[in-house]
Amino acid sequence: MRVICPDCGSKAIIGKTNRLSPAHADLYCSCTEPECGHTFVANLSFSHTLSPSARTSSALVTELARAMDPTQRKQLQQELALL
Repeated sequence: MRVICPDCGSKAIIGKTNRLSPAHADLYCSCTEPECGHTFVANLSFSHTLSPSARTSSALVTELARAMDPTQRKQLQQELALL
């Protein structure tokens, strides 16, 4: 990904990324042109899907369940048993 300084049009580098959600991040940038030296924050966000993931829904659910803490996982298992 290339970031351009909005002040002078030169290449900028991303020094820090602050991920606000899986679909949005603030990029802390610095212009590489020594005479400019502009520092700024750019926003990066997910727009839309062109082609859906090839991963199956069961693989996604399994991955999500593994990311849960044991208490949440047990509660989910109990809720699923009611279905």
